[in-house]
Amino acid sequence: MAGSTESADIAARFGRDGVVCVRAALDAAEVAAAASAIEKVLANPGPLAQVASGSHDPGLFTEDFCRWQEIPEIEQLARRSRVPQIAAALLATPRVRFYHDHVLVKEGRTRQRTPWHQDQPYYNIDGHGVSAWIPVDPVPAAGCLELVARSHRGPWLLPRTFLSGQARWFPEGSLAELPDIEADRQAYDIRRFELAPGDAIFFDFLTVHGAPGFPFDSRRRVLSLRYLGADARHAPRRWPTSPLFEGLDRELPAGAELDHPLFPVVWPR
Repeated sequence: MAGSTESADIAARFGRDGVVCVRAALDAAEVAAAASAIEKVLANPGPLAQVASGSHDPGLFTEDFCRWQEIPEIEQLARRSRVPQIAAALLATPRVRFYHDHVLVKEGRTRQRTPWHQDQPYYNIDGHGVSAWIPVDPVPAAGCLELVARSHRGPWLLPRTFLSGQARWFPEGSLAELPDIEADRQAYDIRRFELAPGDAIFFDFLTVHGAPGFPFDSRRRVLSLRYLGADARHAPRRWPTSPLFEGLDRELPAGAELDHPLFPVVWPR
């Protein structure tokens, strides 16, 4: 990160709000590497790839997960950029594991919103983690990820599928429902940013977030890198998680540290 005073300020704001924007988290060469990686993902989708927009959308919203073992640029950025060091500072943890990568691309004129949600309930881990949402294209504020400050304090909210709204992870009524944020946006401290390529939004796994469509002629290509603090433990679920780590429950018992090749230690190096 930057100087010690600025780093401490960023960490303090993250602890308070559950979200912080770090400018130039990737340098120009790293942005180029991330853009190359995203294009490789789009050209050769993996088994977890999905289209998250409807068939009548004039644009296209595509996602893919867990490609770092196949695409060297993603692995290099996940391990060797300054992003894991920033993650360690924000989580105030002595050790950081890489959790997974997530590519999100909204083509120009995509109408599909990313619904408001928390990431944590979809995952197979308990403990603290942070996502770095890093665009490789300029992102106007009107097309940026939006995050509700201080929502990382909880509670967990019922996760639903994005297109159909089904409660596929937790049974209906088992968690609190997400409030209708769009109906009363002024009631929430919603953060969004105008971003240059390589800027990064870091947010807690419990921070409520969503995104508008992308009503511009340009594209919005994002590489998200996700990290775990030293307190993270395996939490097998009775349902498929997102992303799916099939068979992991046969290798790691519930409550175990995530000491597994899928989750390498990336800080300290």
